[in-house]
Amino acid sequence: MKAYIFPGQGAQFAGMGKDIYEQSDYARELFETANNILGFRITDIMFNGTVEDLKQTNVTQPAIFLHSVILAKTLGDDFKPEMVAGHSLGEFSALVAAGALSFEDGLRLVAARANAMQKACEVQPSTMAAILGLDDFTVEDICQRISHVVVPANYNCPGQLVISGTIAGIDQACELLTAAGAKRALKLNVGGAFHSPLMELAKVELEAAILATAIKSPVCPVYQNIDAKPYTDAENIKANLISQLTGPVRWTQTMQRMLQDGATSFTEVGPGNVLQGLVKKVDRSVKTESATLLLT
Repeated sequence: MKAYIFPGQGAQFAGMGKDIYEQSDYARELFETANNILGFRITDIMFNGTVEDLKQTNVTQPAIFLHSVILAKTLGDDFKPEMVAGHSLGEFSALVAAGALSFEDGLRLVAARANAMQKACEVQPSTMAAILGLDDFTVEDICQRISHVVVPANYNCPGQLVISGTIAGIDQACELLTAAGAKRALKLNVGGAFHSPLMELAKVELEAAILATAIKSPVCPVYQNIDAKPYTDAENIKANLISQLTGPVRWTQTMQRMLQDGATSFTEVGPGNVLQGLVKKVDRSVKTESATLLLT
């Protein structure tokens, strides 16, 4: 079975999407529609902005979404997913690509999500750290022993778990996890504690937007971050999207479940190839590739 996977925040790069815009009339239409919906020319920042310009959350999330979704839409008849999944933000891209959300509604939700997360970050200074070389149980156990808010946020692959929490909590966790044998405990250059209880403010705001948005059954199962299970029911998909903002991204478990359910290849749709590397950490033998633009 052919699985398609969609990247999240961190996959952005200067010049992203410019080749798609220049080579596809259909892509140009979609990018210009996006500029109108967002109320600013995000294409100018994507194509000509610096890496710093692209780091702003209200730019990063829509930019990655647009690159991923518009690329998927230019694949034409080649895009025949039997299962899809997206990492964090990428879950919205996956839902649009699988027909559960319209392009316009998906972009509006992503913009609302980015703005809500930015606000939550400003209210509560917080951060994240990547923990390498420890098993999940050890990381979970140490997080639970810290009095500050610190939780597992991204189960990226075996031996790589990102934690999220207050600055004091992350500092303490990094110290304890290094003492417990972590190869690295690396604080990330992010604006807040994504996928943690500290995003509750953003969750409340995003919940209203999600509940007001039409979501249909997708053309194939969508494996959602919150519990790594496949979903096709619109109401379940909505509930899981809402929970995603304060719950962990169970990417390791998602890849394992997709393989268990018959995935034989994974095509990454969007900027970069980070997700292909994570898939290989779960199963080195499985075929991975990047989606390639078709002229339309």
